[in-house]
Formats: sequence, C-alpha cells, structure tokens
Amino acid sequence: MATSIKVVLADDHPIWRDGVRADLGDGFWVVGEAGTAEEAIEAIRKHKPDLVVCDLHMPGGGGIKVARTCGEQTRIVMLTVSEQERDLLDAVAAGAVGYLVKSTPPDELRTALWKASQGEPVFSPALASLVLGEFRRMSKGTGAEPISEREREVLQLVARGHTYKEIGASLFIAEKTVENHVRNILGKLHLNRKQELIRYALEHGIE
Repeated sequence: MATSIKVVLADDHPIWRDGVRADLGDGFWVVGEAGTAEEAIEAIRKHKPDLVVCDLHMPGGGGIKVARTCGEQTRIVMLTVSEQERDLLDAVAAGAVGYLVKSTPPDELRTALWKASQGEPVFSPALASLVLGEFRRMSKGTGAEPISEREREVLQLVARGHTYKEIGASLFIAEKTVENHVRNILGKLHLNRKQELIRYALEHGIE
C-alpha cells in the first residue's frame, strides 16, 4: 500500500460512511461519497476511483445498479449486512469483484479491499459455503459437476477462512493461481445461472 487507493464510498447512512472511512486509514483516499445509486454512478464518472465500496441496498437501485452501470469502469465491492445467497449471486452476476459483510473486522476489510483494488475477487469466508451450496444444487439439476475438484478444494479452504497465500501454500500452487481459480469459479457461476434461466424458460414455454 505504498500509494493511496482512490475510493468512492456509497451508502445511504452517512454515519456508516464515516465509520468505514475511519477504518480504511492512510492506505486509502476517499475521493467521493454517495447516498444513492445515481449519486454513486455520478461520483464514479467524476472521480474515476480505483475502487468503489458500495452498499447493496440503497435508494435508486442499490449496489446492483451501480455494478451493472460501472462494473467495467472500476472495481466494485459490496459491503452489506445481507448474507443471503441470492444477493451474493446477483452482485457477482452484476459485475461486483467482491462481496463483504459489514461485520468484517477493520484489518480484514482493509486487506480485502486492497486485494480487490488489484483485481482479486474477494468475499467473506462465511459466504463461500453459499457458493458451494449453489454448485451442489446445480450439479443435482444438470447431472454434471460445474466446478473442478481443484476449484472445490480452493473454495472449501476459502470457506474455512484461509487467505489466498495460505491456500496456495497448502495446495502447493501459486497465490496467483488461487486467485485465478476463484475468478473462474465466480465466472462459471454467472454462466451457469444464465443457462439455468434459459433452460427454465424453454421448459416452461417462456420465449
């Protein structure tokens, strides 16, 4: 963290934004704040941040709208109270690179956000089990295993709270390879969910 990472904070509770700004410390530079999805989109276009820390539920479409609109321009991490599987999957599908719960300790939050600013997908360890559960559900429905055994091992270790560096050491692979596995997992999940919707539409005569 030799140079400050430019951040836009988007949350409809000013007191919460104040708390996050204080938790981020010197390694991050908050260049803009927003309380609605539209304000967040405007701030992103104006300030061109390295990272957006965004609440999932805000007026005007929330973090999902922000990710869909600006996910190609910057890296967006959802910081939310929601631990619902659907919210996590929708955020990933919309283009978010990370999904963290607001109870994340400050030191872990700073580390995760720094990694996200470098393009590394991050999400709270407790949520990894939701992703695993979604893959198991899809496997039963399609009769095919959507993730490789190695990807499953990586995801299980993430779910147990291990860092990418620790996972790499445990599996004797590079930390960057772990990151790539996680990115592939999330990419597959997005693709398979889309395929599920198409299959559902065909099976139910929806065109």
